[in-house]
Amino acid sequence: MSGRDLFCQPRRFGRGAALTLVFASVLVAGAATGSLPGGERRPAPGTTPAAAPVGSHQDVARAAAEAMAEGKSPIEAAQRAVSRSGNRWDAVYSEGEYEEFQEALDGEYTGVGLSARRERDGRIEVTKVTAGSPAAEAGIRAGDGLRSVDGKKVDGRPVTEVVSLLRGDATDAAAGTIVRLGLERGTRAWTETLRRARLSTDSVTVRALADGATVIRIAAFTKGSGEVVRDAVRQAPATSGIVLDLRGNSGGLVTEAVTAASAFLDGGLVATYDVDGEQLALHAEQGGDTARPLVALVDGGTMSAAELLTGALQDRGRAVVVGSRTFGKGSVQMPSRLPDGSVAELTVGHYRTPSGRGVDGHGITPDLEADEQALRRAETILGGLGQ
Repeated sequence: MSGRDLFCQPRRFGRGAALTLVFASVLVAGAATGSLPGGERRPAPGTTPAAAPVGSHQDVARAAAEAMAEGKSPIEAAQRAVSRSGNRWDAVYSEGEYEEFQEALDGEYTGVGLSARRERDGRIEVTKVTAGSPAAEAGIRAGDGLRSVDGKKVDGRPVTEVVSLLRGDATDAAAGTIVRLGLERGTRAWTETLRRARLSTDSVTVRALADGATVIRIAAFTKGSGEVVRDAVRQAPATSGIVLDLRGNSGGLVTEAVTAASAFLDGGLVATYDVDGEQLALHAEQGGDTARPLVALVDGGTMSAAELLTGALQDRGRAVVVGSRTFGKGSVQMPSRLPDGSVAELTVGHYRTPSGRGVDGHGITPDLEADEQALRRAETILGGLGQ
């Protein structure tokens, strides 16, 4: 693992370790974190390091330590302290949950190979089944209802809790352990017993369209995904335009998003961000393809690191952005380890696009609005750009 990757020393957190950005949707993959490339720190003009706010790392660590000394639950005390911050992205994760997040960012996880979402009525529906996974081998399909996990009803539960049940806790999450699913398909209800397995995530997929354009879809910025994007650009036919599909991308490793940006930019600014009043910058590497026609597809599920990449390509005139307004997650979180091994992720700043636009709470407005016809619009635009 190189010096720019996430957690060069995986068990070290806090100020002494590399700062991290949490750029992801908890509903999809949990808190996704990425270390930041080195850079000269400098105070933002007219600012001084901010005083620790309510719900700061110091407050949370103190609350957890006091609870532990009194024989109470440290993680519950930390969660109460975090809730006082009023920030929707601040959270406390158990040691096991955080380990799962790290594994997911490495492109691997232990589970049964299905994704799920909660419908408006609270019911949990399977949305995707990974090919070759235990769930696929058992015949589970997208659209099936998931009613229970190991006898526990899941209707109405947050998706994060359902994912935790599927993967198991610290004592039963290993590959080969058994999990029993209560399923429903139409009028049929049945129970399936599966063995968890070690699975890989395919965060980047590449395909060619009939007109010769290359579609590069990035589902999340996991370890190595940025280099996969660069390789895909190098291997695409010389006359091929590229559609960079970031729809539904919930974020991931910031360094991987910067590497992906480097596939299309010849150096230069990707984003700036502040941490406790200090202004820092992220830069692309030189040598990217700056001539090939490029369209980026986005939607309301495009978040965080994916918004960072989109903003850089749009601000620097490198891509035409098509779709709908992005989610608007542009805050910077830093993790710290608590006395019981749990981890607090607290907001310490925000990032901006190269032109200085703030993303948090605003999102990125596409150059051209499109919904289900977004890919077709992209093909039309590539034709007009001279693909």
